[in-house]
Amino acid sequence: MRIDILTLFPQMFDSLFNYSIIGRARERHLVDIRLHDVRAYTHDKHHVVDDYPYGGGAGMVLKPEPIFEAVEAVKKELGSPSVQTVLLSPQGRLFNQKIARQMIDYQQLILICGHYEGVDERVAEHLANDEISIGDYLLSGGEVAAMVVVDCIVRLLPGVVGSEASLVEDSHTEGLLEYPQYTRPEAYRGWAVPPVLLSGNHGRIARWQRQQSLLRTAKRRPDLLERTMLSKEDKKLVSEVKLHEIK
Repeated sequence: MRIDILTLFPQMFDSLFNYSIIGRARERHLVDIRLHDVRAYTHDKHHVVDDYPYGGGAGMVLKPEPIFEAVEAVKKELGSPSVQTVLLSPQGRLFNQKIARQMIDYQQLILICGHYEGVDERVAEHLANDEISIGDYLLSGGEVAAMVVVDCIVRLLPGVVGSEASLVEDSHTEGLLEYPQYTRPEAYRGWAVPPVLLSGNHGRIARWQRQQSLLRTAKRRPDLLERTMLSKEDKKLVSEVKLHEIK
């Protein structure tokens, strides 16, 4: 998969993209990530990329010309005028695991990082195929959002993560939060690992993990539980927890 990122600050991505899972994926040629400085597509000596908003208001707005030209240059290099192009914006649809899984089907992806007060609306209307937001809060720019999206996508690519099973068990993969995890030592400062995890009974362990996942989701993200299709066994596990809490 190839991901092209349009940004005003390409140097911001160095530490994340050269280390850990993404760095190893790039070394193994499982993903090709390329950074493009939007300022390189300006035509004035000062490389101006923003201007005052029409109609007044605070802040500066990114101009459409360098963004359009940068995207068109990438598409020309790829030889594909229909590459999926995503604008990272507070106005976009909320990014989640389901969207990430959809994105790995794209062989090529262009991410546009917004900045300053915003991006000229013509970029969203006539250039981007999609707008994505990573949460209901404001960032200084789309660079951090791009890092989140890329990290989430790359770890889903075949061969990137050592254990495919871990991808299935991760939080949000099935719409639920992941169950608690423990490792050695068995006891630490008086806090012991739940006995069921030491039992060697894989059936009991799987049941406990599922129950804990349901309980954690109910406590921390009840909105997720409401959107999840629960089996009869799931409902039984939830009711058992509630009865235990009442007692």
